[in-house]
Amino acid sequence: MGRPWAGRPGWFLAERAAEVSGRDVVHLLLHADEEELRRTDNAQLATFVLEMVILHEVRHALPAARRPLVCAGHSLGEYAALVAAGITGFDDGVKLVAARGEAMREACASEPGTMAVVLGLAPEDVEKAAAGVRDEGGQVWVANLNSPQQSVVSGEAGAVSRCVESAQELGALRILSIPVGGAFHTPLMRLAARAFARTVQDAEFRPGRAPVVSNVDARPHRGAGAWPQRLGRQITEPVRWADSVRTMADELYCDMFVEIGPGRTLTGLARKITPQVSRLSIAEPGQLVAVPAPSPLTSSVTASPRSSVRGAA
Repeated sequence: MGRPWAGRPGWFLAERAAEVSGRDVVHLLLHADEEELRRTDNAQLATFVLEMVILHEVRHALPAARRPLVCAGHSLGEYAALVAAGITGFDDGVKLVAARGEAMREACASEPGTMAVVLGLAPEDVEKAAAGVRDEGGQVWVANLNSPQQSVVSGEAGAVSRCVESAQELGALRILSIPVGGAFHTPLMRLAARAFARTVQDAEFRPGRAPVVSNVDARPHRGAGAWPQRLGRQITEPVRWADSVRTMADELYCDMFVEIGPGRTLTGLARKITPQVSRLSIAEPGQLVAVPAPSPLTSSVTASPRSSVRGAA
């Protein structure tokens, strides 16, 4: 996924990320196969760095992206949003993502799990299905509240299987398995949260140029303050994405969402949540030529969660 961007002005960030992390990021972006990218630490680092390369290019094509009204990112994308908002520097972002990915990989080995997308069922009904399985001793939770008709459940494989069966009985239209080895955004990631806490406390969080809408509470927050705690909670708590999009559109009056990263996952969700807001996805260099010029006070930048790289969370 990095090949379209290799050699462009923003590509120096991939090389810088390799220096900061001690990982061969260029290899991950240009040559890694599917098996290598199934490792969540590889997938997370590669996805984050690519988003940073694209952000660098977008800022030249769309000057308003240098000072967006608000930023947000889904799960892993929250780290890209923090850099885009100026709350975290690039180097700290690389260190945080590398530490997060490694901590989550180790947690997956200790407590394996899986995830599944539930389509066509209201979030409260998906929670009802998960709660029923938990009442029977299973470990499964709603991990992503993505839209009014899309949620993700996460937990032990057997419990997830029973949960999706219950969701289908409640009227779910479709179930999609996510090929990951861990129960991301659930209490089964508590080992990862504890390991990650040591790194996040050393990172610098600044006031920034714009707030970031947090995954854990769907509220806008500026820099410093409680970001280490929020990022730690994000590992074990659900991503409240639908509410985050409503916050940006209805409370902060964004009139354009710019999705930066591979795929169009977030703009697709935004179309279902807030169809009145314009949307733009930038995943390839050719899309930069069609970038419009909105007011610098009425745009938002969002970062892709995983799209073409499965296994990141």
